[in-house]
Amino acid sequence: MNQSQTKLWTKDFILASSVNFLLTLVFYLLMVTMALYAVEEFDASTSEAGLITGIFIVGTLFGRLYIGRMIDIIGRKRTLVIGLIFFTLTTLLYFINLGLPVLLVTRLIHGMALGMASTAAGTIVAQVIPPTRRGEGIGYYSMSATLATAIGPFIGLYMSQITSFQTIFAFCLALGVVCLLVGLLVRVPKLAPISKTAEAAIEAKGFKLSNFIEPKALPIALITMLIAFCYSSILSFINFYAIEIDLVETASFFFVVYAVAVLLSRPFTGRLMDAKGANFVMYPAFFLFAAGLMLLSTVTTGVMLLMAGVLIGLGFGNMQSSTQTIAVKLTEPHRLGLATSTFFIALDAGLGFGPYLLGFVVPVLGFEKLYVVLAIVILLTAVLYYFLHGKKEKKAFAGIKSATIQE
Repeated sequence: MNQSQTKLWTKDFILASSVNFLLTLVFYLLMVTMALYAVEEFDASTSEAGLITGIFIVGTLFGRLYIGRMIDIIGRKRTLVIGLIFFTLTTLLYFINLGLPVLLVTRLIHGMALGMASTAAGTIVAQVIPPTRRGEGIGYYSMSATLATAIGPFIGLYMSQITSFQTIFAFCLALGVVCLLVGLLVRVPKLAPISKTAEAAIEAKGFKLSNFIEPKALPIALITMLIAFCYSSILSFINFYAIEIDLVETASFFFVVYAVAVLLSRPFTGRLMDAKGANFVMYPAFFLFAAGLMLLSTVTTGVMLLMAGVLIGLGFGNMQSSTQTIAVKLTEPHRLGLATSTFFIALDAGLGFGPYLLGFVVPVLGFEKLYVVLAIVILLTAVLYYFLHGKKEKKAFAGIKSATIQE
């Protein structure tokens, strides 16, 4: 295999990562401002504001479910462009002030557009990354989203304090236009052999479960959903918990520390995964995530809170990219779209429905006990990972390495 076939930082890899960054930036920017917008502009109740915020993720799930099945019929580049156009045009609907029902529909279809575009971008990047560097490449790619999770909420909260919501929507529209222009520059290599695309089109007919979900990715998708479910407790409740323990100022730096931990560790863990296999990353990450949750349950100082952020970043942050890598490595090239869609559906389901379900548990257990229970859930998920994938990983990894050498 020559150098051009193993080069990671290609133009298309950078462009696809930039698309992912911009999409995620808009997503998180609006996530932290939309509830406030609903309350101030439409006098929405707390539950209505939560619905306005969360319906976006429901739309994303629908978008991923549909496009994962159709992406290789429509074409990966065409799907990306259509999704980005849809995403940008939908942003215009935020300027139409016709009440909560219209805003609810806008959030739903905006989420669908994001699901389409981000699934296409993830599929394309998995295709352009050299197989021998897939763990490292997906690690770098998902860092673009990690960076956006730190920057997006910061920009959204800052803009909501100094400017109008119309200006915020105009800024998101501008980001959407830039994202579309970047997406148009992405070049997607043709699949080989071409017959695989025809095979994908044939398989996509009908309503079999395998036409919407990649069966080979389901076991690791289940693991992804469980860890995302646990992480959703931090996304949704860290500010409330910080108020309870009187560490509000420190909590504003929690996700910054989390993002820095992920950004510094991902290059190392990606290369380790390619060299040694997923288990060498996943098992330590399970332990670190659980340790972070345990530490979070006992926080009394700002330093402890930020250290918990570091541990959770090293844990969940690296598990997220590792499980995505596993999903695409187990799948045939012509079903990468379905595998990517399956992974993100599981991730979104955990993050989207977790806060709602855990909201019933918090009044009963309190935040401290909740994080202890979730730490135990993470350790039990590590055992489940062993049976669903871990014990097969060594054999599967050896087979991939052997096939690569033969090529």
